[in-house]
Amino acid sequence: MFKVFFFLILLASPNFASSLKISVEGNAQGEIEIDLFEDVAPLHVAQILKLAEQGQYDNVVFHRVIEGFMAQTGDVQYGKAEGDIAFAGRGGSELPDLPAEFSDIKFDRGIVGMARTQNPNSANSQFFIMFDAGYFLNGKYTVIGMVTSGMAVVDKIKIGKGPNGAILGEPDRMVSVEVTR
Repeated sequence: MFKVFFFLILLASPNFASSLKISVEGNAQGEIEIDLFEDVAPLHVAQILKLAEQGQYDNVVFHRVIEGFMAQTGDVQYGKAEGDIAFAGRGGSELPDLPAEFSDIKFDRGIVGMARTQNPNSANSQFFIMFDAGYFLNGKYTVIGMVTSGMAVVDKIKIGKGPNGAILGEPDRMVSVEVTR
């Protein structure tokens, strides 16, 4: 009986979590690995995975980087490094915006959250990585994951000197974003 029960528990266990491996070039050079929280924000993670698998995040710049706060990227519409990035941060993807999936996870160093407008249900493709704790975001933005490797790379991403952390000159970019399972 115990063997059957143990086997059923194994079958009911969640699959291995998905992760992203992001290769970064610019001031920062190297790889960032992010474990995604499918059980916390399933809709957001599914959208991020779909965009990454389609190669949409490849060559997207870090367009908003605020020292001691966060580095934001993921604008697949206006943030491609090979294009005009003047509107980076204003776009999303062709996929629909997502309803908020707020959780009790605190915005600590290395936490990855979804960017959005004033509307809590407007997250789409942009995300940010926390340089430090930002507890004022708790319960107001969707947490999608956590950096498990490469925070030294994150720390070297070019800091924005323009309005609201906008990058002046050449921004760092995600050369490639690979889904790992």
